[in-house]
Amino acid sequence: MTAYPHLLAPLDLGFTCLRNRVIMGSMHTGLEDRFYHYGKLAAFYRERARGGVGLIVTGGISPNRQGWLLPFGGTLNFLGDVPNHRKVTRAVHEEGGKIVMQILHAGRYGYQPFVVSASAKKSPISPFRPRPLSERGIERTICDYVRCARLAQKAGYDGIEVMGSEGYLLNQFLCARTNLRQDRWGGTIENRMRLPVEIVRRIRAAVGPNFIIMYRHSLLDLVEGGNTWDDVVTVAKALEQAGVTILNTGFGWHEARVPTIVTSVPRAAFASVAGRLRREVTIPVVASNRINMPHEANAILERGDCDLVSMARPFLADPDFVAKAASGRADEINTCIGCNQACLDHTFANKRASCLVNPRACHETELVYAKKAVPRRVAVVGAGPAGLSAACVAAECGHAVTLFDSSDSVGGQFKVAMQIPGKEEFTETIRYFARRLALLEVKLRLGQRVTREQLLAGGYDDVIVATGIKVRLPAIPGIEHPKVLSYLDVLQAKKPVGARVAIIGAGGIGFDVGEYLLHDPAHPLPQSVATWAGEWGVDLNAATGGGLVPPVAPHPVRQIFLLQRKTSKVGAGLGKTSGWVHRAALARNGVAMLAGVSYDKIDAQGLHITVGGEQRLLAVDNVVICAGQDSLTELMPPVGKDGKPLQVGGPRFHKIGGAALAAELDAKRAIREGAELAASL
Repeated sequence: MTAYPHLLAPLDLGFTCLRNRVIMGSMHTGLEDRFYHYGKLAAFYRERARGGVGLIVTGGISPNRQGWLLPFGGTLNFLGDVPNHRKVTRAVHEEGGKIVMQILHAGRYGYQPFVVSASAKKSPISPFRPRPLSERGIERTICDYVRCARLAQKAGYDGIEVMGSEGYLLNQFLCARTNLRQDRWGGTIENRMRLPVEIVRRIRAAVGPNFIIMYRHSLLDLVEGGNTWDDVVTVAKALEQAGVTILNTGFGWHEARVPTIVTSVPRAAFASVAGRLRREVTIPVVASNRINMPHEANAILERGDCDLVSMARPFLADPDFVAKAASGRADEINTCIGCNQACLDHTFANKRASCLVNPRACHETELVYAKKAVPRRVAVVGAGPAGLSAACVAAECGHAVTLFDSSDSVGGQFKVAMQIPGKEEFTETIRYFARRLALLEVKLRLGQRVTREQLLAGGYDDVIVATGIKVRLPAIPGIEHPKVLSYLDVLQAKKPVGARVAIIGAGGIGFDVGEYLLHDPAHPLPQSVATWAGEWGVDLNAATGGGLVPPVAPHPVRQIFLLQRKTSKVGAGLGKTSGWVHRAALARNGVAMLAGVSYDKIDAQGLHITVGGEQRLLAVDNVVICAGQDSLTELMPPVGKDGKPLQVGGPRFHKIGGAALAAELDAKRAIREGAELAASL
């Protein structure tokens, strides 16, 4: 018996059978775009197939040059591309998995000068205005899709996924928002859907009946001028008739001002919408977005909202997700926390994707956790993100590891982060690391502050200093006033905070404190799906075009001022794909965000500042300092004027995470540094 019978049940598609109901959804890794990276891409997918995924969907591959997301992006449009793709399909099939290739035409989202779309309407996320496709251009595009699908079949893929969601080309044709045409490809929904339906019909005719065609269909566009639910159903039924095997689901265009996959979105928020579509068609329907643990995926299947569950980023976090669920080890799953920091943020910066909680993702051939011929005795000091990563990887490599921390539990800054509304997922990361430490038999020495003398006397070969940071207090007159609190006072010590608050420092920590202080501690989080939908103006019943309604008016419990010395836009340094969410949440709740601020003094009246040459008094009850940190490095050996350690003999000392660089707390860097150092010992 399994705890997840619905999730692990096979699915018979008639001509082929999927070993379970788990789809690894499409993610652009950056490895698809260069032929010399296909060996690395094959290793990436091999691990996920070995881990038990039922069906893998590749990152988007363009059917032609006009469809590139970026210049010289990944394509499959001539025979010379096939051998590279066969490396991927061979690797997956050798592990008993199945894989489909996503065909993605970026349309007006392309960040290159050849962009085309339904109409000459520029997108807000690309500097290039698209050229409207002519009748002849549309016919060529259809032929390019068909050629791409046939080459995918030749390369050994089990099928293809046609990307028709997230605001890409086919979505652009489907919506009146971007389709302003007056010919047979525009106007009514029957005309607007002609292109995707014709593409599917011709692909089916070309590849035959025994080949998976999955279509990623946008159920809620979440933009003005998006489709109605009647439109969505009309398109879905036409696609079924045209030959689609499986209907995948997508939510929100990339330009939508509603978050769909960040941590603050409740788990499985959109599953009920997939359930509505499932009742309208007879082919299998996939639920997607913010599903990251097996019990939730199993529950969605059990209540009949879908036939399969797509989880993309959870397989960056843990390639063995399915195998662990199947063997009763769900507590060992390294859970995706929806942070976007190493996956989507990297993709949109044209860097290789990875994962904050699993730095091996997309680096499987480079970051190898191999058993060492000569094990070492390793002390790790600090059980925060960097220390936990280093301790686990060192133990996995066969070293004898002792982990010290002055706290009575592991987690470090993660324990602080999980206090923030929308960041509760960090509890999962702490749970994962704690379980991993136990399985790897790492010796824990908690509740004690170890000294350098003890470390020197401990007989260790290596000491990894991951002691983190201490809060820096800026040199402002009155900084010692009782109304001044550090962010640790607020988040960790839970000191009371008044109704009017000034936050000094508008980096990631300042925004986190702002979100924390906007909520009433008497109302526990995370939010319900209904509450979240109300705050963001989402109509999950899709009664309106695009699924948008006026948001519910907020009722913040405090008046907050978020201040920074820099003259740049407040929050400019936040993540590209999640920073706008934090800015929007604070702005909606009336937080005043001020840049170019000079701090004159703090006194009983409040915080005196100068902005734009004008002196102002913020009559606040408290001033919360989020203005930087200093590294805690007292355990490191003293160094001479030449920078070399004065210590002779004894263990090698290393520093990582906040202890190495405290300028901005960065869990992604900390975990990666810990893993890389431990793997190199």
